[in-house]
Amino acid sequence: MSKYKLFLLRHGEGAWNKENRFCSWVDQKLSEDGVKEAQDCGRLLKEQGYKFDLVFTSILSRSIQTAWLVLEAMGQEWVPVVKAWRLNERHYGSLIGLNRAEMALQHGEEKVKLWRRSYDITPPPIDESHPYFLEIYNDRRYTTCDVPKDSLPRAESLKEVLDRLLPYWESTVVPEIRKGRTVLISAHGNSCRALLKHLEGISDEDIASVTLPTGIPVLLELDENLKPVKPRQLLGDQAKIQAAIKKVEDQGKAKPNAVNMQNH
Repeated sequence: MSKYKLFLLRHGEGAWNKENRFCSWVDQKLSEDGVKEAQDCGRLLKEQGYKFDLVFTSILSRSIQTAWLVLEAMGQEWVPVVKAWRLNERHYGSLIGLNRAEMALQHGEEKVKLWRRSYDITPPPIDESHPYFLEIYNDRRYTTCDVPKDSLPRAESLKEVLDRLLPYWESTVVPEIRKGRTVLISAHGNSCRALLKHLEGISDEDIASVTLPTGIPVLLELDENLKPVKPRQLLGDQAKIQAAIKKVEDQGKAKPNAVNMQNH
């Protein structure tokens, strides 16, 4: 029997989602479409009568902005929002800033799919010569983490995302759920996928085909042991959701005109 409800949300479309680039730990804001996705998500949740007691986000602006817009649309701006680096997007290492379609042309779609979707393959690490290295590691927000800045990731597989996320889930999120609070986690594609893998017991192979579209709330109904009692539900218009999933899956495919696009 369902005892707890947990909502996961991949933030609305970011400026770099639109450009099909690996955004990762670069702090991009939402695109105009992303703002609308978050507002639509909030309206849908309000219409369906859901009320949140607590929201968890990463420390990246697009995740926080999504939470704010959702709560505003629900008329629940007062609900506490707790931020943690452990919910950040996966760290894509030296791939940060690169265009996925261009990479598919250079390295082949299979390689890009492996980097994006495999469970335990870590991309090459970011180093000080990378154009976004200083922007990330000189940012004041990374002095507030529960580990020294030098111990923060320089690249991650999905497995490594789960490894850094689980201690936070167990120590901070789970106690709130067990108090009967309705929790929203407004995070990122990969931090949400990692948590889904843990909660649903998805295999290392099958997680590759789990796609979460931006701005679509995922409802998990959990028993007293925090195990799902039914399959996850993606809330909203199902045809729209399928189209959004396809859009995400197509991001890693080579586009014939990608060669002519500006190199990043």
